[in-house]
Amino acid sequence: MRERRANHRIRLLLLSFGLLFIVAIARATYVQAAQHDRFAKMATTQHRETIEIPAARGTIYDRTGEPLAIGEQATTVYANPRNIVDAQRAAVVTGKALGMSADKLYPVLKDRSKGFVYVARKADPLKANALAEQEIPGFAFYPEELRTYPQGGVASHVLGFAGTDNRGLDGLERSLDKTLAGRPGFETIVKDPFGRAIDVLTSRPERAGKNVTLTIDHQIQANAEQVVAQKVKEYNARGGTAIVMDTRTGAILAMANYPTFNANNFSTASPDARRNRAVTDAYEPGSTFKIVAVAGALEDNVVSPTTRFTLAPTIQVADRVIREAHTRGTEVMTVKEILSQSSNVGTITIAQKLGQGELASWIDRFGFGKPTGIDYPGESSGLVLPLDEWSGSTIGNVPIGQGIAVTPLQMVSAYATIGSRGIRHTPRLIEKIGTKRVTPKRGTRVVSRHTADRMMAMFRDVVVEGTGAEAAIPGYTVAGKTGTAQKAENGRYVRKYVASFVGLVPAKQPRFAILVMVDEPKGNIYGGVVAAPAFRDIARFNLQYLEVPPDAPETRVTAP
Repeated sequence: MRERRANHRIRLLLLSFGLLFIVAIARATYVQAAQHDRFAKMATTQHRETIEIPAARGTIYDRTGEPLAIGEQATTVYANPRNIVDAQRAAVVTGKALGMSADKLYPVLKDRSKGFVYVARKADPLKANALAEQEIPGFAFYPEELRTYPQGGVASHVLGFAGTDNRGLDGLERSLDKTLAGRPGFETIVKDPFGRAIDVLTSRPERAGKNVTLTIDHQIQANAEQVVAQKVKEYNARGGTAIVMDTRTGAILAMANYPTFNANNFSTASPDARRNRAVTDAYEPGSTFKIVAVAGALEDNVVSPTTRFTLAPTIQVADRVIREAHTRGTEVMTVKEILSQSSNVGTITIAQKLGQGELASWIDRFGFGKPTGIDYPGESSGLVLPLDEWSGSTIGNVPIGQGIAVTPLQMVSAYATIGSRGIRHTPRLIEKIGTKRVTPKRGTRVVSRHTADRMMAMFRDVVVEGTGAEAAIPGYTVAGKTGTAQKAENGRYVRKYVASFVGLVPAKQPRFAILVMVDEPKGNIYGGVVAAPAFRDIARFNLQYLEVPPDAPETRVTAP
């Protein structure tokens, strides 16, 4: 009886083993047949990995060869938590080596649901090397670049910035991203069970991005930024802009804005501080826009600089009565005096002789209402009312810079056109890409040399005996125009102003067209008081820095 019971148990045990064996065989067959590809892929990925090797991003230089944006060596640390033996120890050692919080690292390193985690992006290479010497299982390292701006905030609005992945996010960094980025390489490596590389199977070398040289001069740029910041703070203004353009080529030597930011810490800057106002913002220019009506009338032989007008202190245009900025009686003024004294009534009178259609044509020929074509992203076209939408009073508003919006870049370009003897050059910021010089676009004639010379003479009078006296520079002739424009909000003019001055220096043979615009100054609002001195300070620095010979040495003592 006992022997029969024992045999029964043995048969039952053998049957159980047999069933388990059949299940195991079935499972093995299923895994090998149905899930072969999935497990093979898992095995491969545990021992093989393809690592991208980022390409070195091209350096951005100023015109003198000074680096404005560079790539600094850094090391990125990453890990596979599944291969980490002791997550707590790894967190403590890593935190100590890289100066990070071990408490924050620990949950990341112990999470075995992930096969890849970043430990530190773009860490100090010396610290990362010290960590690598600890040979922590599951940790790996690869070289990477950290985009750095060695001049700090200088030209930050022009340069823009690149993000953590070295992709351009704003400014020239963004628009030139393909040029600067290059082509990444890769390595396919074999790892041991602890995640350490033991062999390289395939690889492709990275190709560095091209370097870019700008027309910007870091010294001229830094000085312009300092002057603009000082004026904005002095007058408790909303913001300010300055542009320095080479009248002979259209090259931008400086493009300064305030508020500003440091591109090395771009994430902490507000959108307002990052905005390149010189290119994106449009404003009513006021009297600096009188260049269009006067130059157009001279070119069309409607008037000459000595043409005389008897001007009342006000003028009726359709349903509007327009006054002078300063109280005066009825006077006889020449065109030259109308410009130097910035007469609204006189400018409108000239515009009426020119006619609406021809005035609209000259606005277009000077480049307003459309992009200048600068090699910079996000340029505004400004706002110019089409001729078929003009009302009866438009001929009274537009000639004096009201009812029209322009960008600072458009305005300085218009004055540079006069300074280059009537030829408009496309503004540009890029001098070279790699070793290849960028060929400037051919200039377009806007007015004759004769008209440009007469305009220059009248602009000189603005500084010598008119509203722009504060722009005078001892030893040099200066030409330019002041602007004081009232701002409109919700369709009505309010007690907020834009003060500006646009000038050319040396006036006898202009090298620079310089614009200074201060938005909403408090206290004094006039362009001749707020902006003209800033123009003077920027221009004087440029002349001395580039060793431009004086063209009026007799004014050294007597000029202010």
